[in-house]
Amino acid sequence: MTDALIVFCTCSSREEALKLADSIVGEGAAACVNIVPGIESVYRWQGKIETAQEILLLIKTTRQQFAALRDLIAKLHSYDTPEVLAVPVTDGFAKYLTWLGATIAT
Repeated sequence: MTDALIVFCTCSSREEALKLADSIVGEGAAACVNIVPGIESVYRWQGKIETAQEILLLIKTTRQQFAALRDLIAKLHSYDTPEVLAVPVTDGFAKYLTWLGATIAT
Protein backbone atom coordinates (compact mmCIF):
# COMPACT_ATOMS: atom_id res chain seq x y z
CA MET A 1 0.00 0.00 0.00
CA THR A 2 1.19 3.51 -0.80
CA ASP A 3 0.13 7.00 0.24
CA ALA A 4 -0.76 7.87 -3.38
CA LEU A 5 -4.28 8.47 -4.66
CA ILE A 6 -5.77 8.84 -8.11
CA VAL A 7 -8.67 11.26 -8.04
CA PHE A 8 -11.31 11.29 -10.78
CA CYS A 9 -13.00 14.56 -11.69
CA THR A 10 -15.13 15.34 -14.74
CA CYS A 11 -15.36 18.76 -16.38
CA SER A 12 -17.78 20.31 -18.83
CA SER A 13 -15.14 21.62 -21.25
CA ARG A 14 -11.48 21.47 -22.23
CA GLU A 15 -11.05 25.05 -21.03
CA GLU A 16 -12.38 24.21 -17.58
CA ALA A 17 -10.23 21.05 -17.45
CA LEU A 18 -7.08 23.03 -18.30
CA LYS A 19 -7.92 25.75 -15.75
CA LEU A 20 -8.50 23.20 -13.00
CA ALA A 21 -5.39 21.17 -13.88
CA ASP A 22 -3.21 24.28 -13.89
CA SER A 23 -4.57 25.46 -10.54
CA ILE A 24 -4.31 22.00 -8.95
CA VAL A 25 -0.68 21.49 -9.96
CA GLY A 26 0.22 25.16 -9.46
CA GLU A 27 -1.05 25.14 -5.87
CA GLY A 28 0.76 21.89 -5.07
CA ALA A 29 -2.42 19.89 -4.48
CA ALA A 30 -1.26 17.24 -6.98
CA ALA A 31 1.89 16.25 -8.82
CA CYS A 32 0.24 15.54 -12.16
CA VAL A 33 -3.13 15.78 -13.90
CA ASN A 34 -3.99 13.83 -17.04
CA ILE A 35 -6.72 15.35 -19.20
CA VAL A 36 -8.75 12.70 -21.03
CA PRO A 37 -11.07 14.23 -23.65
CA GLY A 38 -14.13 12.76 -25.26
CA ILE A 39 -15.88 10.79 -22.55
CA GLU A 40 -19.64 10.44 -22.49
CA SER A 41 -21.33 10.35 -19.11
CA VAL A 42 -24.81 9.00 -18.36
CA TYR A 43 -26.10 9.91 -14.90
CA ARG A 44 -29.20 10.75 -12.90
CA TRP A 45 -29.54 14.42 -11.96
CA GLN A 46 -32.55 16.00 -10.29
CA GLY A 47 -34.71 12.97 -11.07
CA LYS A 48 -33.86 12.72 -14.77
CA ILE A 49 -31.40 10.61 -16.77
CA GLU A 50 -28.87 12.95 -18.39
CA THR A 51 -26.16 12.42 -20.99
CA ALA A 52 -23.20 14.77 -21.37
CA GLN A 53 -19.91 14.99 -23.22
CA GLU A 54 -17.25 15.60 -20.60
CA ILE A 55 -13.51 15.75 -20.02
CA LEU A 56 -12.02 13.46 -17.37
CA LEU A 57 -9.21 14.54 -15.07
CA LEU A 58 -6.99 11.83 -13.56
CA ILE A 59 -5.31 13.61 -10.67
CA LYS A 60 -2.27 12.10 -8.89
CA THR A 61 -2.00 13.20 -5.28
CA THR A 62 -1.46 11.89 -1.75
CA ARG A 63 -3.77 11.20 1.16
CA GLN A 64 -2.36 14.24 3.01
CA GLN A 65 -3.27 16.58 0.13
CA PHE A 66 -6.70 15.14 -0.62
CA ALA A 67 -8.70 17.59 1.54
CA ALA A 68 -6.92 20.60 0.00
CA LEU A 69 -7.47 19.16 -3.49
CA ARG A 70 -11.16 18.47 -2.83
CA ASP A 71 -11.70 21.99 -1.48
CA LEU A 72 -9.87 23.58 -4.42
CA ILE A 73 -11.99 21.65 -6.93
CA ALA A 74 -15.19 22.60 -5.09
CA LYS A 75 -14.14 26.27 -5.15
CA LEU A 76 -13.16 26.44 -8.85
CA HIS A 77 -15.48 23.95 -10.54
CA SER A 78 -18.52 25.05 -12.55
CA TYR A 79 -20.68 22.13 -11.35
CA ASP A 80 -22.77 22.46 -8.19
CA THR A 81 -21.76 18.89 -7.28
CA PRO A 82 -18.43 18.06 -8.96
CA GLU A 83 -17.22 14.49 -9.13
CA VAL A 84 -14.30 14.05 -6.74
CA LEU A 85 -13.58 10.36 -6.19
CA ALA A 86 -10.30 9.13 -4.71
CA VAL A 87 -8.96 5.65 -5.44
CA PRO A 88 -5.95 4.37 -3.46
CA VAL A 89 -2.84 3.31 -5.35
CA THR A 90 -1.84 -0.04 -3.91
CA ASP A 91 1.47 -0.33 -5.74
CA GLY A 92 3.50 1.33 -8.48
CA PHE A 93 6.93 2.11 -9.90
CA ALA A 94 8.94 3.18 -6.85
CA LYS A 95 10.72 6.08 -8.60
CA TYR A 96 7.39 7.49 -9.80
CA LEU A 97 5.82 7.21 -6.35
CA THR A 98 8.87 8.92 -4.81
CA TRP A 99 8.63 11.72 -7.38
CA LEU A 100 4.90 12.10 -6.72
CA GLY A 101 5.41 12.44 -2.97
CA ALA A 102 8.34 14.85 -3.35
CA THR A 103 6.51 17.06 -5.88
CA ILE A 104 3.38 17.77 -3.88
CA ALA A 105 3.26 20.67 -1.42
CA THR A 106 3.14 19.62 2.23
